[in-house]
Amino acid sequence: METNTQINENIGVAMPRIGDKAPAFKAVTTQGEIDFPKQYGGSWVILFSHPADFTPVCTSEFMTFASQEKKFNNANCKLVGLSVDGLYSHIAWLRTIKEKIEYKGMKNVEVKFPLIEDITMEVAKKYGMMMPGESNTKAVRAVFFIDPKGIIRAIIYYPLSLGRNFDELYRALIAMQTADEFSVALPADWRPGDDVIVPTAGSCGVAKERMTGKEEMHCYDWFFCTKKISSEEINQRIIKK
Repeated sequence: METNTQINENIGVAMPRIGDKAPAFKAVTTQGEIDFPKQYGGSWVILFSHPADFTPVCTSEFMTFASQEKKFNNANCKLVGLSVDGLYSHIAWLRTIKEKIEYKGMKNVEVKFPLIEDITMEVAKKYGMMMPGESNTKAVRAVFFIDPKGIIRAIIYYPLSLGRNFDELYRALIAMQTADEFSVALPADWRPGDDVIVPTAGSCGVAKERMTGKEEMHCYDWFFCTKKISSEEINQRIIKK
């Protein structure tokens, strides 16, 4: 009996990892042709896949993404969607969303970010979006966070039946930007304004100095120290107004 890994290898599914360069491709989208990730240099990108057009969970997600696009853009992040449907199906579906669908107070929602046509599944396979255990013909709900240098920084996968948590997607984006900007790490459930984690002491002298309380931080022990960074400071350094 074949394992999932063997099945993935047989159908040519690549599984890029955190720290890898984002696989490059050119594609037709609802906003014209794109050269990815080259044309997005200097910006963060969330590249996400959905199983199929004209499906309810995907519709709720696209309405949410479109409604929050400005918030992501203000955090220097572009959105790029993908499914294995064709361009005309994409266009018809997005028009239906705008003209007919009202959900959770959202209506007349226009999706302005590009939605990739991937009938051949070339891009989906490059990014490991095809999960044989779920479907051989539909991409799962994959999310790739790609930084301004074109490096994959985080990956989240959801099954076909589960819609994404958009609060978490935005939190993860801001957290990674905060970690980069301030050279810190973030604890469990961190949100802007919460204490951040200072990198672990690299020498006995630094560890001792921290435990004497000479630095502006709170140390629970030599390896676990936190400090405050206000949400206002994070907004000033990261969020565009």
